[in-house]
Formats: sequence, structure tokens, C-alpha cells
Amino acid sequence: MLLAALIGAAVVPASAQEAPLRLDRADYFEAPGVNWLIFSNVNEGLFADAKISGVELIHQGIRTATNGDVRLAATPGQWDPAGQFVSRRVDKAAGVIEAAMRYPGFTYTVRAERRGGSIALSVWLDRPLPDDMVGKAGLNLEFVPAAYWHRSYLADGRPALFPRHPADAMQLTAERNPASGRSDGPGAEPLPFATGRQLVFSPEDPARHVTITAGEGNLSLFDGRNQADNGWYVVRQLIPGGRSGKVIEWTLDAKSVPGWLRPPVIAHSQLGYLPGARKIATIELDRDDKRQLRPSLLRVEASGKLVPVQLPAAREWGRYLRYRYLQVDFSGVKTPGTYLLDYGGTRTAPFPIASGLFDRAWHQTNDVYLPVAMDHVAVNEAYRVWHGDSHRDDARQAPLNHEHIDLYRQGPTTDTKFKPGEHIPGLAVGGWLDAGDFDIRTQTQYQVIRQLVDAWELFAIDRDTVAVDWDARKVDLHVPDGTPDILQQIRHGSLQLLAQYDAVGHAIHGIVEPDVGQYTHLGDAASKTDGLIYDPSLKPYERAYDSRGGRSGTPDDRWAFTSRATALDYGSAAALAAASRAWRGRDDAFARRCLNRAQRIWELEQARPPATFRHGNTTGGPLDVEEFGAAVELLLATGDRRYAARVEALAPAMLKRFGFTAQTMVKALPHMPSAYRAMLEAAARDWTVQADAMRKANPFGVPITEGSWAGSGAVLGFGLTGYALHRAFPEIVDAGPVMRALDFLHGHHPASDRSLVSGVGAVSKEVAYGSNRADFSFIPGGVVPGILVLKPDYPESRDDWPFFWGQNEYVVPEGAMYIALAHAARQLERAAR
Repeated sequence: MLLAALIGAAVVPASAQEAPLRLDRADYFEAPGVNWLIFSNVNEGLFADAKISGVELIHQGIRTATNGDVRLAATPGQWDPAGQFVSRRVDKAAGVIEAAMRYPGFTYTVRAERRGGSIALSVWLDRPLPDDMVGKAGLNLEFVPAAYWHRSYLADGRPALFPRHPADAMQLTAERNPASGRSDGPGAEPLPFATGRQLVFSPEDPARHVTITAGEGNLSLFDGRNQADNGWYVVRQLIPGGRSGKVIEWTLDAKSVPGWLRPPVIAHSQLGYLPGARKIATIELDRDDKRQLRPSLLRVEASGKLVPVQLPAAREWGRYLRYRYLQVDFSGVKTPGTYLLDYGGTRTAPFPIASGLFDRAWHQTNDVYLPVAMDHVAVNEAYRVWHGDSHRDDARQAPLNHEHIDLYRQGPTTDTKFKPGEHIPGLAVGGWLDAGDFDIRTQTQYQVIRQLVDAWELFAIDRDTVAVDWDARKVDLHVPDGTPDILQQIRHGSLQLLAQYDAVGHAIHGIVEPDVGQYTHLGDAASKTDGLIYDPSLKPYERAYDSRGGRSGTPDDRWAFTSRATALDYGSAAALAAASRAWRGRDDAFARRCLNRAQRIWELEQARPPATFRHGNTTGGPLDVEEFGAAVELLLATGDRRYAARVEALAPAMLKRFGFTAQTMVKALPHMPSAYRAMLEAAARDWTVQADAMRKANPFGVPITEGSWAGSGAVLGFGLTGYALHRAFPEIVDAGPVMRALDFLHGHHPASDRSLVSGVGAVSKEVAYGSNRADFSFIPGGVVPGILVLKPDYPESRDDWPFFWGQNEYVVPEGAMYIALAHAARQLERAAR
């Protein structure tokens, strides 16, 4: 009787005395410190499981749980099936939110009902599960591990600590779970590390205290990191077979701290401010924070004394998303020194007011990030090897009609002389590894080349801190070699583009790993493959060496996706034409090679119908935009009026996408007639109106995107477009967009005050999605996507979990854009002196 009484007491809802949940001012349940989102976000499918879907918990301002839904595995990974969203219903009067979902073979409804301070979460079936889904389909809710490290849990009152690293018992399965990364053979699934009718997370800390109680049966707690480094803790209960109606019900209780208010965030530039610059700090407050506090600015003296500096009163900006904002303008403070901002005891890291801040801001991107992203070379930094000479065995022809990972697809023909699976010689050279992954995406290559050439031509960047030995395929950081680094990077990207034409005669989509197991590899890129060309006549793992070099029976070589897409050809022609200008006079043979290839591409594509193969983001931009870019770059490289004529013909269409094409359109100005300039001037006036409207749209005055990928790229593009238009039409467009964009990148943004450029500023992104993400580390100078806006109103920028690729994944083009934008600010400062 005593044991029964104890068990009964253990399952009493923990939040019986908590504040009741509301469902009146937003389409989710909320109480102080607690938000339950019910299918506000759904799996968009573009990059599969981004850990943003289903039932989610925002706890004391931090999203700690997600993917509450019916799943077919205990710890589903990125490529596992997920239910398809059908519809969502919100009944605020009744306190109910429902989502209708379906899998092939069965449909279901997830229902969330408010019960005081708790949520009754249930799954409903119109008919029993199909037999093949019994034992597979279950209700899951995932909790981010970083939120529960160093904390305890209870399983029916039994105490334990959350594991810092996974070490659970595993069981072999007949079917492979894609999350495991295995390409063949049996799979393995973790066994639960806790079970019970009731699970209580972190009872010692109300900021993370959550109780989950099953209506009947037991809950299981799994660790998804047994199969994937980015796995979460998963609470799961299988759906019983042979039943319909309500088949599962959980009671969810998240501790609600009475009167909790989210601490203020003082958004500001972590890099600091130029003495004559506009200086705006934006204070982000809980929407229920009614306090009227006065911000203060403190100057740090050499002695350590903090001296208050007089500030104007903060002004109320208003509401944006879920927060209330104040702004303080301290532009009048021009005295060089080190400063801090304070608001009600929340104090920033130190930042300087000083001249020349942008002289050095870009150095880590140039000196470390871009070299580390170089493929087909070994990269060494002092005592550290970032990666060895990677992918010496590139590449095999991709199979026909194949839908691959990471948005790659091969069409019904190879468009090459190579058969599926056959080695394509000559591709193991040049190129940058795409984003936090290890593929070479052609569109990335030509975007980065063009951006670096722009920076070279506009700013004459001659920094030399990286030694490249092309013959030895070796790169040493912090070692000068007599050649400007930016030229070496331009050459490296161009070598990959040239290799594609030499190998197959046209631009390809890219080169990517053949299976999930290799794709999910983390660490040294050189250890992904054996570096030996695959030879099907050899046994698996057998190696042979002869006059042809090394061969291997291991089919680990990356695949080349080669379906012809004219947009990629024009994009490559544009980059090679630009590269020819950068290398002219330094290596004329290489410059001629680039220009000759660009001209041949142009002539061929102008003479035949375009190949319009499209798929994901690997087949180029809009065809007319890519053609326009090629015409402009060739015009600048040759002065040939044929290209000017095509620029003029395409210009009206480019005006319709002026936000994306303005920089390229401005480059052509010196070669175009007065009517072209008049057309651009009108567009620049319209652009200025739109840019000014952003000051009303959000407190930061830049475009903040809403989608599954955050918008640092859009902000950088906004700043660079503003600079291009300011140079062309200084009487129409001021330099404000440049500084607003850089302030945003350096910390003046929603959700946090961290710089989005790793290693730049006092506090920056130091846990990011790079090749070293499993180490919870960063690559200096990398730019992350930044602020991800989750529906309906939650801006997120996580610093404790690198695997959120939509907000934390480095992307190579953004690094090149950042170098250019920092130089724009540097140039503006010099012009103002």
C-alpha cells in the first residue's frame, strides 16, 4: 500500500499551482516563462528535419523542445520520414489547437487542450494503425541536450542525471535507420535510458522544470546522439495497435515562474563604432516588461573606473515580433575609448569607439575562414592541421534519374561521355567546400569568385598572410608568400570551374558525397575518402598501385552531378571573365585561359537553346540574371560592344529584381549610354524609399528574412547594394545601409547581441555549424546565417547548440561578402576624414 501511494503521488501534475495558460493574444499557449507552440511550424522538407516543427516549448525565453509529433523511429534523423501537414485549427474560446497530419497509409490528429497550467496532448486515429506501423509509430517530443546538461531527471521518482555524452545500450535492427549514416548492412537503434509513467526534467531548476505524464502505459527516454551528433533527448510512447479514437494522451507541465520577465538584451555592435558614426543601441524587452528604466553609457578608464557619460533619454520604438523595443542614440559621443552600456543591471561587453575599426575586422575571414574552406589542398595553421589534402579521388559520374541529398539531382542523361559510376578525370582541383558541409557547389564557386574580384577591383586588397603551394597542394596560414591572398582565392575557385569544362565541357551542379554516411562526416575532410580512385575490378577495401597511380575497391569517391543547366554556364562565364581581369598583368597566361573559356561559353550558349534543368539551389539563379551577369563581366573584361548590347537588352528585366541585380547593373555604368544611367537613377530612388521603409518595419533598419534559413546574406546584400548605389548616385543614396548592415552583423539584431562573425567583436558566435561543429567550436571569420524567425513571432539565435544549420551554418559567399562590406565601411571612413 505504501509503494502504491508513493507511485500515485509521483504522477500528480507538478504544475497544479502554476499560472494558467492563455490562448488569447497569440496562436499558442502561454504563461509567464512558458510558451507551448502547437504546429505553428511544420517540417518544410527543403532540408528535411531542421528541429523546427510540431509541438515546441519555449521555456524562460529559450526553445528547449521541438518535433512533438507522431514519428516512425525512436530517435529519427534528418532523412527519416515525417508526417505531412494537412491543416491546423485554433479554438481560442475552448483552449484547443489541433493539427491534422498524414503518413502514407494512415492519418491522425494531434490535439492540444489547455487544462489550467498544463497541456493535455493527445493523438487521435480515425481507424487503427496499419499492421506494418504497429511497433513503429509513436508520439515523440524532443528536448535539446544542451538545455539539460548538468541537470537531473526523475523517472517515476527514480533520480538520475542527464548524460553529457551518449553511452546507451544498442540493439541491431533488420532495417537501417538513415540517421545512423550507414550505407549498407543492418542498423542499430538505442534502447531507452529511462522509462516510467512520469518523467520529470530538472526539478531543481524552475527554468527547465518539465513534467510529462502518460495517461496510460509508460514513457521511454532515448538519447538520439547515439546515432547522430545532432540528436536530441527524445520522450516517446508507441501507439497501441487495434485501437482508434484517442490512442495516446500526455499531460505536459512546464514550470511557470510567477512574474517571470525575459532579461533585457542590449543589441549593439560588438566590434564598436567609428567616432563620427551613427550609434544606436536597441534594447529588447519582454512584451510584458512595463518598467521605465534609464539606460546608461559608461566609459572605462585605464584605472578600471567606470565613468557615466550623459545620454539622451531612450525612445520607445514599439513592438516587433514578440518583443518591445527601446532605442538609445549615443551618436553624439565621439571621444575615443572603451565603453559599456547598461540597462537595469544588464551590462554589455566592452566595445571601442575608435577610428580604423574596419581596417582589421575582415582579417580573420581572409586569413583563416576562406583558406580553411579550400578543397583539394591540405590546410595548416601553426601546430594545427585544419584538414589534409582532401578528395584526391574526385569524382564519379552520378547515376541517372537520381534524387540525391542536399538538393542535388541527376536527370535522365549524364550530358557527358561518362557512364554512371565512371570516374571523371581532372576534377580533383580547386574549389571551396560548401557551407558547413563537404560538397563543391558550383553556384557557390562563381558567386565567391565574382565577389572577391569586385573587392579586389574596388579596394585593391593586397593582404598577404597565406602561403599556397599549388604543386604540393598545401596551404599555410599566417605565412606570406608574395601573392595577395585574395588573388590566390580567386585562382583557387577558378581552377575548379575550368576543370569542369576541361572534364565534361560544361558547368556541373557540383560534387557531393555518394551517401548519407559520408555526407554526415565531421572533422578532417581528407578522412572522408581514401583519396584513391575507385576501381570496380578490385575487391572492397583492396588497394593497388601502378603507372596510373593509386586505385581502390572502396566506392567512396564523391559523385559529380552533370545535367546541363545553362544558368550555371553563364554564371561560370561571368566568374571566369572577372577572374581574368584580376590576374591580368600578374599571370597573363592564366588570365587568357579564363577569358578565352568565358568567351567560348558565351558564344556557345548564345548560339543554342538554353538547357533549363532546374532543381533546388544547385542549378544556378534565374537564367536571365545569370546571362546578364556574364554579359556585364565580359563587357568589363573586353570592352566589346556586343556585350553592351546584350546588357542593354536585358536591363528592363533586371529592374524587376533590382534588389538582387543592382550591384551588377551599376558595374556596367561606365560602358553604357545615358539612357541606361537614367533608368538606374530612377530605380535607385525607388530603392531608397524601400530602404527607408525598413526603419518602420523593424528596429534595425535592414531586411530580416522569415523562413527556414536566416538572413545574414540578405543583410550583407542590402549593405553592398547600398554601397554600390551610393557610389553611383551619392546625391540619392546615402551610406546608411552599409553601416546598418555591419552593425547588424556585429550584434545589433534581435534575439541576442552576439556578433554573427565568429571571432569578430568582444562576444561572437563561438559555437557554430562548421566542419568542427561536433566539438562545439567555430572557424574564425566565418559568417553564420544569424537570426531565424520562427512562426509566429519568435526570433532565435542559438549559442549552445551548433547543429541548427539555418542559423549557425557558415556559408562561403557570406564570407566574401563580409570582406567586401567591411572594406566599403573602411573606404567611407577614409573619405570622411
